[in-house]
Amino acid sequence: MTTLSTSFREEAERLQPELVAMRRELHQFPELSNEEYETTAKIRSWLTEAGIRLLDLDLPTGVLAEVKGAHPGPTIMLRADIDALPVLEETGLPFASTVTGKMHACGHDFHTSSMIGAAKLLQEHVHELHGTVRILFQPAEEQAIGARAVIEAGALEGVSAVFGMHNKPELPVGTVGIRTGPLMASVDRFEINVAGRGGHAGIPEAAIDPVVVSSAMVTALQTLVSRNVSPHHSAVVSVCRLEAGSSWNVIPDKGVLEGTVRTFQPEARESIPGHMKRVVENVAAGYGAEAHLKWTSMLPAVNNDARMAEIMHTAALAQGLKVVEAVPTMGGEDFALYQEQLPGCFIWMGTGGTEQWHHPRFTLNEDAISISAALFAEAAVDALKSIG
Repeated sequence: MTTLSTSFREEAERLQPELVAMRRELHQFPELSNEEYETTAKIRSWLTEAGIRLLDLDLPTGVLAEVKGAHPGPTIMLRADIDALPVLEETGLPFASTVTGKMHACGHDFHTSSMIGAAKLLQEHVHELHGTVRILFQPAEEQAIGARAVIEAGALEGVSAVFGMHNKPELPVGTVGIRTGPLMASVDRFEINVAGRGGHAGIPEAAIDPVVVSSAMVTALQTLVSRNVSPHHSAVVSVCRLEAGSSWNVIPDKGVLEGTVRTFQPEARESIPGHMKRVVENVAAGYGAEAHLKWTSMLPAVNNDARMAEIMHTAALAQGLKVVEAVPTMGGEDFALYQEQLPGCFIWMGTGGTEQWHHPRFTLNEDAISISAALFAEAAVDALKSIG
């Protein structure tokens, strides 16, 4: 007897050429965050052709679709992201980006085509579904602003759980990484403005050099984690921009530092701004300068619900995939904002690539598209049964 799991796998394999063509078309014409107008139009067209209902998302870009089952039940959501990056492609692929300086260097074209595949599979089995599957194609993930806009637009109303993924070049095709708890770090941004006193480079005693002060701050901030954060917690403080001065022989008046803090634990995230403010102000005072810390909270950590992770794990095994413990990363994802609202699971999908995310030669193995489509169709069915 043919099971639904077997059916999804076989049907996804038949869809593979079509899904690959979609992925390559998206890859050739990448669009940046909140500029995904043509991408949105293509997704809407492909879904409409498949008979899948489109919902009003009330945003300039992005698509919200729905497969409503013949039987009553809960509503769950599958999410893909659709934006590209300002990266000049160097893959040499025959379907490489045709837009200079823009590239799908993070694989969102893969995510999109995979979720279209899942939507098509679910639509073909709509009479067997006990509940509704909402499929979100989210804009502006790379700017960490898309999920918030989607939530404000009401896309989560009535949704009981959410599932998503990111391709993982280090994992071979046919392998998925799943874990309960933190998977991707919280993301916060800081800016430090240092006020010194400018002067002649040959007469430094008459000045308060913000270059020296800023450099001392960079060094001091490296001890922030080792001496202020519990060894049982994980945190990273990175100063990524240091700007001061405009001439080789003039001590400037001011300096600017900018960077990011990444953590997994809420306690660490909450305590670090206070520690950083103390370090910044005291280092500046030690040199007779002044400094101001501007802190911007951006994203919480991606934190997988145990029950939703188990649903994904069961679905992956049913699809004949190898399941490994997902290795957390200090990268961030605005999928975390959905998990603040409802239980969810975010997984690594093995794509056997050659380069890491955001690299100009980033590639992936397209065999993973149909595998991913079948997996998320399977997980959606399982989630509806489990939650219902």
